[in-house]
Amino acid sequence: CEEGFKLKLPGEGNLDPSHSYQRGEDLLMFMDIQLVEALCGFQKPITTLDNRTIIVTSHPGQTVKHGDIKCVLNEGMPIYRRPYEKGRLIIEFKVNFPSSGFLSSDKLYLLEKLLPARQEVEETEEIEQVDLMDFDPAQDRRHCYNGEAYEDDEHHLGGGVQCQTS
Repeated sequence: CEEGFKLKLPGEGNLDPSHSYQRGEDLLMFMDIQLVEALCGFQKPITTLDNRTIIVTSHPGQTVKHGDIKCVLNEGMPIYRRPYEKGRLIIEFKVNFPSSGFLSSDKLYLLEKLLPARQEVEETEEIEQVDLMDFDPAQDRRHCYNGEAYEDDEHHLGGGVQCQTS
């Protein structure tokens, strides 16, 4: 549509603006899919602005990654003064992963055998192994280290700049 031009579509006011937005002739939306759908394919119904239902299909073997952007031709906004042409429906995918512990260790082993091999890391004496923890931005940094990184700070003499009083 031209800058400042408003296109009125019946029922458009009922759409949730957090799910789609317009960029020129293209209509952008976000779609949540499960990990199994990302790896094995899916079919998802979408209600278009003109109240039709279309089925978006990702075929088995077509892997969709988190953040991937795909499109459906001719399902975007109508093109001004070209009534039979539409822009693209652009879809950005959010892949939802299962919760921690969703598989037993024996089933996790079977899943690992089905997936591509992970990259092996050569361990040497110079390399230290550390574990990941959940990040909480509200948590004080010193709790992450149990105070170890800062416990010697109290024993050092302050060499900082002193404020002068007159």
